[in-house]
Amino acid sequence: MPPRPATRSGLLRDRDFRLLAAATALGQLGDRVVFLALPLVAIALLRADAFQVGLLTAATTAGSLLVGLPAGAWVDRVRKRPVLIAADLARALVLLSVPAAHWCGLLSVEWLYGVALVHGLLTVFFEVSYASYLPHLVGRARLLEANSTLSAIRSATSVGGPALAGPLVGGFGPATTLLASATGTAASALLALAIRDHEKRPERPGTRPRLRREVREGLRFVLAHPVLRATILGDALFNLSLAMYQAMLLLFLERESGLDAAGVGLILSGMGCGALLGALSATRIARRLGPGTAVWLAPLVTCPPTALIPLARPGWSLCLAAAGLAALSFGGVVRVVAQAGFQQSLTPDRLLGRMNATARFVSWGGLPLGGLLGGAAGTAFEAPATLLIAAAGMTLGFLPAFLSPLRTADRGRSRICKPS
Repeated sequence: MPPRPATRSGLLRDRDFRLLAAATALGQLGDRVVFLALPLVAIALLRADAFQVGLLTAATTAGSLLVGLPAGAWVDRVRKRPVLIAADLARALVLLSVPAAHWCGLLSVEWLYGVALVHGLLTVFFEVSYASYLPHLVGRARLLEANSTLSAIRSATSVGGPALAGPLVGGFGPATTLLASATGTAASALLALAIRDHEKRPERPGTRPRLRREVREGLRFVLAHPVLRATILGDALFNLSLAMYQAMLLLFLERESGLDAAGVGLILSGMGCGALLGALSATRIARRLGPGTAVWLAPLVTCPPTALIPLARPGWSLCLAAAGLAALSFGGVVRVVAQAGFQQSLTPDRLLGRMNATARFVSWGGLPLGGLLGGAAGTAFEAPATLLIAAAGMTLGFLPAFLSPLRTADRGRSRICKPS
């Protein structure tokens, strides 16, 4: 796949990449609204307890375990852009069912579990296709620039999304606010539809494709490679702990910090500010420290401040705690941008879907378990203690990369990053 020619103004001069960037912005804006509004439907409208909130978090992320591996094999057989479009449209319809059920008096916690599960399943196909489509669209030579640009866009919407969602929740209620999320997701599909650079259909193998064999091939490739294995295992530990943290974060902010919906949105916007700063700095940091060093150093430095949230009380200490969340988002984006280039450049085109699906299965597979653990720990120890435990777990996510060839990868990156 030949790389696209560079331009003085960067990738945003390319029409198709601009469309993908705009679709990313609208889709992420919708996702940010879901992140705040869906749990608040359970917490504020349905008065869900800690375990029910944890179970909702688990349902949201269970798709990675249920279809994570076969999704990669299926995506490798087809064009990626139509999958993006179909997944976005289907997710918009699923989200619309929440306000519809609320208006009809049918809404329940079980209904939210179903919406979260189906939305999560569709998100698996979207994310696997998205990550596999990007190298085709921009070329491998520009993956660092593309990942950094798209991360900046995602981070900007992380600022605007909660800031928009908070007043919407306060003014219209969390269920009705999901209309905004569905609108953004549908608009993302329409923008992706306008991209002109159509992929060629993947070449069919000479023998009839067998799903189990293709899944095994993807697993073997990823788990046998020391760099891919390290990044994915580090993600798995981080994400397990992050799911525990997120399961109790909104519960803590809504019930123990004295914040209303707008205040919670403002705190989460602070996370978005950290993510935006991380996206704008990620390329520079990765080039200065080396991407391998950035992968393990970012969580080690930026995860411990998340322990400030459970120590906060109404007043000025909440501002300090919000800075801890911003640091978490900053480090998370730097790490993801640095390791995404490694993962994509190490993988042949024919295995991109399976690599991304395997990475998602292993690293995101712990999210449902983390949500359940967060709910159970919140019930047993209450939200503040659970947040402290999760903060320690996120920090330990640096270990797999630190103990792998990534620690010295920056000295011989050209050798390590050659696709096999």
